[in-house]
Amino acid sequence: MAEEQRALLGAEGGDGCGGSPGPPRALPAACDPRRLPHRLLVLALMCFLGFGSYFCYDNPAALQTQVQRDMKVNTAQFMALYAWYSWPNVVLCFFGGFLIDRVFGIRLGTVIFSIFVCAGQVVFALGALFNTFWLMEVGRFIFGIGGESLAVAQNTYAVSWFKGKELNLVFGLQLSMARIGSTVNMNIMGWIYSRVQDLLGYAGPSTLGLALLIGGVTCLFSLSCALILAYLDRRAEKLLCKEQGKTGEVIKLTDVKDFSLSLWLIFVICVCYYAAVFPFIGLGKVFFIEKFRFSPQEASAINSIVYIISAPMSPVFGLLVDKVGKNIIWVLCAVVTTLASHIMLAFTFWNPWIAMCLLGVAYSLLACALWPMVAFVVPEHQLGTAYGFMQSIQNLGLAVIAIAAGMILDTRGYLFLEVFFSACVCLSLLAVVMLYFVNHLTGGDLNWSAKKRAKLQKAAASDSQVITPPVSQPWPTEVC
Repeated sequence: MAEEQRALLGAEGGDGCGGSPGPPRALPAACDPRRLPHRLLVLALMCFLGFGSYFCYDNPAALQTQVQRDMKVNTAQFMALYAWYSWPNVVLCFFGGFLIDRVFGIRLGTVIFSIFVCAGQVVFALGALFNTFWLMEVGRFIFGIGGESLAVAQNTYAVSWFKGKELNLVFGLQLSMARIGSTVNMNIMGWIYSRVQDLLGYAGPSTLGLALLIGGVTCLFSLSCALILAYLDRRAEKLLCKEQGKTGEVIKLTDVKDFSLSLWLIFVICVCYYAAVFPFIGLGKVFFIEKFRFSPQEASAINSIVYIISAPMSPVFGLLVDKVGKNIIWVLCAVVTTLASHIMLAFTFWNPWIAMCLLGVAYSLLACALWPMVAFVVPEHQLGTAYGFMQSIQNLGLAVIAIAAGMILDTRGYLFLEVFFSACVCLSLLAVVMLYFVNHLTGGDLNWSAKKRAKLQKAAASDSQVITPPVSQPWPTEVC
């Protein structure tokens, strides 16, 4: 390491960080933390860091028929596997950033959360091997402890290594890789189960458990990425004398009392909308088999189309919303399109690819337009609390709705379930309309065009420079 440091910093004859004078000897581009090839390597590791988590999150959806048959559980019990993932994150969303900043640090925290993901998947698979469903639920709970916090760590690494405009691209690539993980899971886990069944000669809990263990290899791969990334980050810290990345989150629960009506409406939109998307995907494979007579392979393909579309379209829509503005209008379009998709799936026998493609486009658009609105309605010092609360109630809503959806399907069938999802989207639509009028009446900026917002921000910055004497300012905190 000392040799590398001299090679990298020797040109300056000393750096105050332990480097010693010496002749300038440049490191190879792939080994220099300041050079593009090395940063691309780090970016690849960041993207693969969450691949295993997203791959295994929807293992139950990809194997719904097999899980219910082999473990002899009803749909409500099956959907509890998703609820158990969400329960710990009702609380952990407030503390993930704190643990990374103040307790573990980004490197150790990422490795610990990756180990939780791996351990959770192993326990989940062992529950199937031992034909013990409650152990599978424990595994999903452990998996949930690591999953959401690992996403926070992933974003923290991104902010630490990339700045400015390139950061938006990095976030888009990370989201795309997450969706690719979900898509690969939907289309390969059924095949893995079939191959294990052929090998053992029978279907049952053992076959299911082995298939889940094989799927867990992706979590080990992500853990190895976390270890390599920790080494490279520590190396860059020594070579460049930079600090460990931090989330920058400041969580104060007392800030909740200061939240505006607009922010609470954004929370309602978030909970009601995602409650009609993720639980539907969790139950979608069997829905397409039973209603539209799809084969298991065709059902897996169409059930994953939302993630397939989201992978390339999320960065595109993010750029579009940044350039145009008008966030409420984009959210309105996304919610209306989602409602149309659920109505088509519930009451027609039209080709479901149409409805699912519309749902994929709407899902991608809503994420790009809704989440940035939080930063427009709360002060910067409350952003950590606002986003933490938003993620918390989202997980609470997903846990409750997942169980409710399973119970509805067991007792009423798919038609009532689709009506239930449509009702959730209608509540989200009502909240969007209310948000539009509240924003209009209070003179809010949620629906400003990007040009107007940039113009007013520039004018405000000019006024502050006139009023404020030139003093040394801290680096601004960039929240994405």
